[in-house]
Amino acid sequence: MNQNKFIEEVKKLGIEVTDSKLKMLEKYYELLIEYNKVMNLTSITEKEQVYLKHFYDSLTISKIIDLNNEETLCDLGSGAGFPGIVIKIFYPHLKVTLIDSLNKRINFLNKLIEELNLSDITAIHTRIEDYAKINKEKYDVVTARAVAPLNILLELGINLVKVGKYFIAMKGNIINEPNYDNALKKLNCTQNQIIEFKLIIENSNRSLIKIVKNNTTPKNFPRKYNEIKKKSL
Repeated sequence: MNQNKFIEEVKKLGIEVTDSKLKMLEKYYELLIEYNKVMNLTSITEKEQVYLKHFYDSLTISKIIDLNNEETLCDLGSGAGFPGIVIKIFYPHLKVTLIDSLNKRINFLNKLIEELNLSDITAIHTRIEDYAKINKEKYDVVTARAVAPLNILLELGINLVKVGKYFIAMKGNIINEPNYDNALKKLNCTQNQIIEFKLIIENSNRSLIKIVKNNTTPKNFPRKYNEIKKKSL
């Protein structure tokens, strides 16, 4: 996906594209490639593939939620900043928190935030479940892109979501996704919407799952990640 195609397709998503945003993406790409030489941030390094599989793909979240109507967002397992940094670039009004358990990735994210001159965005080195225990019902939107099975993601992160607001999982093919009906019930949530589509150009499977939090999360959640894996919801 070259830049012209990126602009065309992002506009189809209903998202404004400006010269300043494009310049930030160019800088983002340069820093990603530079830092990827010394740490494992991504296996995708060819520029047109980064624009398609990282930048554009991150913005497909707009298919299931209008982020113009939200104020706060938390990106779980943010890695190299997908989708959190890309979302922040195109929705600058959002107050964004990036969570990752690997400190060297947080160092990269902080460098990126500095170089792009982004404000109201914080990168935190912690485990999701630890952060969720002390930041109950803080965010309008909590998202995660290809981090873990949804039943595990929900238990780890739903505590962060305000009552009446949204957990959005960004997945590939969900055919093999473990059943999460029991998790929804125990965590006082409802599946609001699923959108399945093909990523343009390469036609790979994508799925967006929107979960609404109906009531306060029970006090015994979240458990530790390893504990959830041993005894899943």
